[in-house]
Amino acid sequence: MPALRDVSMEIRRGEIVCLLGGNASGKSTTMKTVIGSVRPAKGSVWYEGDDITNWNTSRRVAAGIAIVPEARRIFPRLTVLENLMMGAFIRNDKVEIDADLARVMDMFPRLKERRAQRGGTMSGGEQQMLAMARALMSRPRFLCMDEPSMGLAPVLVEQQFETIQELNQTGITIFVVEQNARMALAIANRGYVLQSGRVVLAGTADSLLENPQMQRAYLGI
Repeated sequence: MPALRDVSMEIRRGEIVCLLGGNASGKSTTMKTVIGSVRPAKGSVWYEGDDITNWNTSRRVAAGIAIVPEARRIFPRLTVLENLMMGAFIRNDKVEIDADLARVMDMFPRLKERRAQRGGTMSGGEQQMLAMARALMSRPRFLCMDEPSMGLAPVLVEQQFETIQELNQTGITIFVVEQNARMALAIANRGYVLQSGRVVLAGTADSLLENPQMQRAYLGI
């Protein structure tokens, strides 16, 4: 069975756009299609005017697309610093890499404190910081985030979404796949809702928050 059917979405430069839906709705498959780990049977993926449908993931990363994957997916046996340098793997501009490393360390002081610690020994919130910082080391213009609140305590979820807003204010376009509809819509410009692989709702964040169908199904109202 196809996981997605007739899904059409647009993410404009400088926006935060969220993709919402329940389990098995097709959210992660959509994200994987954007980054190139899943190829669509039909249709195409366009980025900054180019048809990138047949590009592999590494070429997409080189073009400015990065991902903070579901469940963080850090390298547990590598140190914090080694994880961060993996984010810059495709780059060879050492001076700029060092500058970006200092920048993400300033953004996430906990990582600076623990730069020699193995990633797998860190807490869930710290690993999420590391996953975000690792993605930033590729200097993305378009950042994809798959379930960034998964497994985090409520206070850390709030911090996570504040960080997403701060990143967006630096000029990074952000696409967030998320189950926490209320938090995602609180920071997004626009949103889409998937159900059984189809887009069933789309609009501005405010219009989705006020939509009765959205309120019943996803906001507990």
